[in-house]
Amino acid sequence: MTSHLILASASPARTKVLSDAGISHSVLVSAVDEDAVAAQYGPLDAFDTSLLLARAKAEAVASVDGSEGALVLGCDSIFEFDGEAHGKPWEPEIARTRIRRMSGSFGVLHTGHWLVDTRDASDGGSGATVGAVASASVHFAQLTDDEIDAYVATGEPLQVAGSFTIDGLGGAFITRVDGDPHAVIGLSVSTLRGLLASANLTVMDFWV
Repeated sequence: MTSHLILASASPARTKVLSDAGISHSVLVSAVDEDAVAAQYGPLDAFDTSLLLARAKAEAVASVDGSEGALVLGCDSIFEFDGEAHGKPWEPEIARTRIRRMSGSFGVLHTGHWLVDTRDASDGGSGATVGAVASASVHFAQLTDDEIDAYVATGEPLQVAGSFTIDGLGGAFITRVDGDPHAVIGLSVSTLRGLLASANLTVMDFWV
């Protein structure tokens, strides 16, 4: 039986990472309330929060019609800066304040991954429900106020963890990444490879 991968994320960047890596998949977005899930567990650091939310998304999608017999992958990214966890800023002024602080400095982007194997044992299902976090340090150039204002005005940083992207307009302001660059985009293919191994699968099983 051919294995099928479902990405439990609405992120175009994540599905592009998979497509660019030749990994066949479909998308089924979860209805998880991230703030509500995080609130249930109390204060967590950025690393643990990214894994918790990735698991919540994967398990939510794995439980709905249409996911039967598939491998479901949930992902969530949280930016850690000065010991604080930064998700999506949503508001322009919040993004502007964060980017000013980040200018000329660096932080760590944590991307949680969670994989749920919904296949029956008769179809090779492993029953695996496993997760891992890929992290990378991101270094920022010294930005001018005009650059910050122009970037925020595009709207790009408002709906991404940490208020920046590396694969979009924000890439002009990133000087170095230490770690897996795919983790900064929001999905590490090498991390996925390790999770698939737990389900007795390889990335080659999903190559187009």
